[in-house]
This record gives sequence, structure tokens and C-alpha cells, in this order.
Amino acid sequence: MITAIDTNILLDILIPDETYLTSSKKILNEYLSKGQLIICELVYAELATQFSDEQELHDFFSDTGIRMMPSNKEVLYRAGKAWKEYVRNRKVALECSNCGKAIPVTCPECKSAVKFRQHIISDFIIGAHALVYAKLLLTRDRGFYKTYFKDLKLAG
Repeated sequence: MITAIDTNILLDILIPDETYLTSSKKILNEYLSKGQLIICELVYAELATQFSDEQELHDFFSDTGIRMMPSNKEVLYRAGKAWKEYVRNRKVALECSNCGKAIPVTCPECKSAVKFRQHIISDFIIGAHALVYAKLLLTRDRGFYKTYFKDLKLAG
């Protein structure tokens, strides 16, 4: 079994985040015992910020058995299609990362809708990469991935 990992699960352990440290370690160990753990190059880049040098980062992946699998054209195409759907359907609201519920935000001064991009293309590449290479993603951003990658199984 191949399982992909989102950045947030690994950051919970590396920073460490007291709220999620135990649960993220537990799920990581559970899926490591079931097979191979992989990340895409964007997760690799996001994690690089937590290490003092490149060798330390390489040692972390070597010690944990996590492998980086580069994205291919299919991953990038699927990410682009999902991104297009997101941009087309994006609401003027915050979106809960757990359930996907939209929460509108307005300016208290002029009452105009506050607009911002909540997800960036890297989120879509991570999702598409997991779908193509693993079919299962360990993440805490379940609402987002459920919406745009319906065939992707999620745990975390």
C-alpha cells in the first residue's frame, strides 16, 4: 500500500504542534506499517524550511522511510483541472478546512465582501499527486480535498 502525506501532518511532528502531535505520529506510524509513505516535491519544499541544511532534510526522509516522488504530467493536468473548478466555484467566504462550510466575510467599515484566495495551486498539486500515486492522503485538510478530489481517500 502506498500512502501520500500532506505537509501539515509532518509539520505537526517537526514543529511540534501540541494539538496534533500525538495523532499525527500515530497515523504516520499506522500507515508506515501498512506500506510505503510518499510526498510530492511541494511537500518536500515546504518541509525544507524546518531544517538547517539539506543533509538534515535528507536524513529525516531517510530515517522515516518517506520517499519523494516527482509529479508527472498527469498529476499537473489533474491539479490544473481541479484548480480551474476551484476558481470557478470559489465563494467570497472563508472555508472550513475540516467540513468545507463557507463562512462569508464582509468589511466592517463599508460592508463589501472581503475577497482572498484561500487555496493555492500547490494544494491542488499535492491532492492530484496523492490521487495518481497513492489513492490515500494523510491530511488534516479533509474538507478541501473531499471537494476537489472526490476519488481520493483521506485519513488524518
